[in-house]
Amino acid sequence: MVAVVPAYQRADTVGDTVAALRFPAGDAPVVDEVVVVDDGSVDGTAAAATAAGARVVRLAENVGKGGAVSAGIEATPEADVYLLVDADLGPSAAGATPLLAPVLDGTADMVIGVLPSSGGRGGFGLVRSLAGAGIDRATGWRPRAPLSGQRAVRAPLLRSLELAPRFGLEIGLSIDAIRTGARLLEVEVDLRHRHTGRNLAGFAHRARQGYDVARALWPRVVSGR
Repeated sequence: MVAVVPAYQRADTVGDTVAALRFPAGDAPVVDEVVVVDDGSVDGTAAAATAAGARVVRLAENVGKGGAVSAGIEATPEADVYLLVDADLGPSAAGATPLLAPVLDGTADMVIGVLPSSGGRGGFGLVRSLAGAGIDRATGWRPRAPLSGQRAVRAPLLRSLELAPRFGLEIGLSIDAIRTGARLLEVEVDLRHRHTGRNLAGFAHRARQGYDVARALWPRVVSGR
């Protein structure tokens, strides 16, 4: 089992994320190896990840989340199960363990983490609503957490999919996996992001996310008609 952690400018949190995956308090390691894909960062992301015990794949320029995860998969052809984890989870990343069990016991092919409510610290849910409606339109399934990047996936399934670029990654994963006949399952997990908030930076982030989600949805919704 390999955890792939795409990271851009996350020197502040990636070390704690890696440590939580490798050495959860009082438990065995969540995965066999943690691979951090440094997506063109210019801060200390790579150094922090290495110090925490991760194998680091460094990209010369920023290619976005989808491209970073693709690079992580390409670097780990031996993996049988992937755990996709965001770099900003910090110590809470140890809570990703429940995502693995349904994949390992054959119950599901892809397990998606449903995180606790942000309690008003995030945005207004517009991009999430767009993503959920788009997945429903394309597949007939309405997920609770359409944008969740915390996923356990059987390696053969993940390698068979053409990953959508940037923040369109999760939308593409769900739609494309369902269309192959894969079994998807959502599981509540105690994982916590560092929220961007309702400020200029937060709204700019969600605007980029919304653009990428729309780009990933359009060809998939059209092709499903």
